[in-house]
Amino acid sequence: MKTTLPEVNKIQRDWRLVDAEGQVLGRLASRIAVLLRGKHKPTYTPHLDVGDFVVVVNAEKVKVTGKKLEQKTYQTYSGYPSGLKKSTLQDVLRRQPDHVIRQAVKGMIPDGPLGRRLLTKLKVYAGASHPHQAQING
Repeated sequence: MKTTLPEVNKIQRDWRLVDAEGQVLGRLASRIAVLLRGKHKPTYTPHLDVGDFVVVVNAEKVKVTGKKLEQKTYQTYSGYPSGLKKSTLQDVLRRQPDHVIRQAVKGMIPDGPLGRRLLTKLKVYAGASHPHQAQING
C-alpha cells in the first residue's frame, strides 16, 4: 500500500458557519478545532493545513457550566513589574466575547507555525451579522 498525500494546491477549503448561541464553550471549541484542522475530511494529514474556514456568530451568547463565570480567569503579563492583569470570564465575555472563543480554540490546536496559520482561518463575531455571507453561500 502506498500512502497518498493531498496536493497542497488542490485542497478544497469550504466556509463553515457555526452559531454559538446556547452552546457550551468547551464542546463548541473542540468542534471548531476539528473543522479548522480538517480532521472531518478523508484527506486529513497532520502536518498539512487541509481544514476549512470557520465563521462563528453569536459569540456573546455562549454558555459555560458550573461556576466558571466567576472563577475562570484570563491573565496577561506585560513583562514589567506589576504588569500582571487578571480578568474573570464574566468580564471578558462582557468586553470582548470573541476573545473567549478564540482562546478556547487556540488551546486545542497545535503550537507552532501550523497552528498560527489555522487560527487565521477562524473568524469570530459577537453578534449575528458577519461580512462573509458571499463565501458561505457561494
